[in-house]
Amino acid sequence: MLFNYLKISIRNFRKQRLFSGLNILGLGIGIAAVWLMVLYVADELSYDRFHAKADRIYRVTQEAEWATGSFKLAPTSAPFAPALQNEYPEIEKTVRISAEGGGKIRFGEKQVDAYDIFFTDGSVFDIFSYPFLYGNPATALREPQKIVLTKTLATRIFGDASKAMGQTVFFSNNFPNVVTGVIDDVPGNAHMNFSALRSLPPDFTGGWQDGDIYTYLLLKEGADAKKLEAKFPAFYTKYLQKQMGDADYHLNLQPLTSIHLHSNLDYEIGTKGSIKTVYIFSAIALLILIIACINYMNLYTARSLKRVREVGVRKAIGSQRFQLIGQFLTESFLMTVLAGFVGFILAKAALPFFNQLAEKSLNLDFHDNSMTTVVIGAAFLLLIGLLSGLYPALMLSGYRPVIALKGQLGSQSGGAGFRQSLVVFQFAATVVMIACSGIVYRQIQYVNDKDLGFNKDQVLTFHIDKNEVRTQVSALKEKLEQNPVIESAASASNPIGNNAIGSTALFVETNNGDIPSTTQMTQRFMADADYLRTMEIKLLQGRDFIKSSPADLAGSVLVNQALVKKQGWTNPIGKKMRYPADKDGNVRELTIVGVTKDFHIYSLQHKIEPLVIQLAPPMEQDNMYVRINATKTSEALAYISQVYKTFDADARPEFQFLDENFAKQYQAEQRQGNVLLAFAILAVVIACLGLFGLAAFAAEARTKEIGVRKVLGASVQDVVLMLSRDFVKLVLIAIVIGTPIAFYAMTQWLQNFEYRETLSWWVFALAGVVAIVIALVTVSSQALKSALTNPVKALRAE
Repeated sequence: MLFNYLKISIRNFRKQRLFSGLNILGLGIGIAAVWLMVLYVADELSYDRFHAKADRIYRVTQEAEWATGSFKLAPTSAPFAPALQNEYPEIEKTVRISAEGGGKIRFGEKQVDAYDIFFTDGSVFDIFSYPFLYGNPATALREPQKIVLTKTLATRIFGDASKAMGQTVFFSNNFPNVVTGVIDDVPGNAHMNFSALRSLPPDFTGGWQDGDIYTYLLLKEGADAKKLEAKFPAFYTKYLQKQMGDADYHLNLQPLTSIHLHSNLDYEIGTKGSIKTVYIFSAIALLILIIACINYMNLYTARSLKRVREVGVRKAIGSQRFQLIGQFLTESFLMTVLAGFVGFILAKAALPFFNQLAEKSLNLDFHDNSMTTVVIGAAFLLLIGLLSGLYPALMLSGYRPVIALKGQLGSQSGGAGFRQSLVVFQFAATVVMIACSGIVYRQIQYVNDKDLGFNKDQVLTFHIDKNEVRTQVSALKEKLEQNPVIESAASASNPIGNNAIGSTALFVETNNGDIPSTTQMTQRFMADADYLRTMEIKLLQGRDFIKSSPADLAGSVLVNQALVKKQGWTNPIGKKMRYPADKDGNVRELTIVGVTKDFHIYSLQHKIEPLVIQLAPPMEQDNMYVRINATKTSEALAYISQVYKTFDADARPEFQFLDENFAKQYQAEQRQGNVLLAFAILAVVIACLGLFGLAAFAAEARTKEIGVRKVLGASVQDVVLMLSRDFVKLVLIAIVIGTPIAFYAMTQWLQNFEYRETLSWWVFALAGVVAIVIALVTVSSQALKSALTNPVKALRAE
């Protein structure tokens, strides 16, 4: 019987090539979309699970809230790891990681830029699983001035990774590091990626509130992280309360495998993902599949009109309903299998484009899990075939024989309502995706065009590697500004726009002149006396730094409006701040000499926080800011390189433009928008196929009505309007349903930005208009065909 079902199915496919092709293509597109999204979601969920002890590794994070401030920080400070190890027997190992180990590497005459290098303790390989190609993980970083390279970096430096062992490489300022190991490249699905690891000094330490070290713990087998976390308040009382006062402080243990998707902290060690994005993309893929299945049902239903008599004949000669259902489900399963092959081909072809959109390296190779993948894929296709084909099978097999033999549909009003509701669902989803794509695009435009409080255009930065050059920054600036292509130059401790400035704890004077006993976190930035001028930042009160002023270098600071507002100062000039005492009991006091207009040093996902700007000493003037002539960019870059080589003959400065720095921080949102737009286009294509099917169904069902109307004088325009009107009503209902859903979704998405575009009504209206136009174009072709049909042919069949 199954063989007979298959033979009839193939025969029907050949007879209805157009409808079969549309069905297979529409369902194949849906399956391809789901396939790509499953790859994406699986990759996002796999982060850090390659570590053998991943279930026992935790990162120590901290958050606090007090009357004058709050923080949520991914890093801690150097003393945390040894103190936690000593206090709690549940901890098997600890490791500290500092992201400040990168720079230029020199080996002989060869120089390689590698800024993604970490300092770490020797215990790092006891906790994390990084396979060694050469060297011994137990001893590789146990001594100072040792380095372990990844295979790629070792190959870049030495040409062959096997030649790296025992060689000495030099960092800026001639710091030698002996290569003691080479490991495989860090997998892409790791929350921290690096090209090398350097050993921390054996006496490495710092203040409790420095906040520049990432601390990881390996718990012992059977240890309960929640129970350990419950003991941490005593740790705060013993080690931190003296400096922080009575803050509502929490030390937390963050599971390693949750960092990538679930961490919402400041100063992450790498680019993180978002579980919201995973949910959104999964929902989009599911919507695409549902739309494709709906499209299948509508097209199958439209085609079924030509098979009504077939059903009648089969029933008249004794076929049971379950046999008819079996026949139609066999057709559905066969079509789904064919669609699966089409989907695989489409997914394979689209994967490079999708990888570019999502910035991934996904692949469709089955490798060792090929059998499991095939079984899961087959079960998935069978489920789709069942869900897609069940309604048409039940509808077709339910016709009464007498009515079916006449080629009539009988009473199908309920079925028509169901099919129309499916079209409403399709277009509601389409409206949501079109509107969301528009909002994402507008927000990205907004953040790229927003006034940041300074002029970011044509400002570039580059890093100064050598200490001796940092002591000659004044001469370097003077030399640069001799050429008219250079408008101004300054130096600072960090390039802004990279979301990596840092913060510090300070005791800050109140409005009544008292300095409280509790600190507050402020962002800290060091710059020279030319910085405000070069960046075109407005000074609102007081004065700027004075060049080469010992007093300013010792303790004068500028603050921003946000700090003035937070403190409630009426006259901030002359107000005092001081750092917590260092290990020798020394206290450094600061005096406010000026107030700047608020400006963004972080991307617009972040609120402008209180900021303290100190005059940078020579060793902190390691980043140059140069404003160049907008019409002579290439000439300016060549000149800067030429001048810089007179100070550092071996230098190859890497230029970064500030506007590009900020734009990079929105790449995740840009990717979301691109993927959303691509899938919105797929949804529109599939929805149009479904609407075409329903239009064909309606037109064929009303063939005789159209014939009568034309005989009575109806024009082609009247017939087209009559057939199109019903579908426009469905799209209008879809707009009413989809608009509030899109509004809510985008309201939630925009919460990721502290500064965001307003949700304009016209974006949703435009999405609705686009949906109506698409529906009209799709339906009018079928309606026009029916309207142009000779009425005599339609009435002759009566």
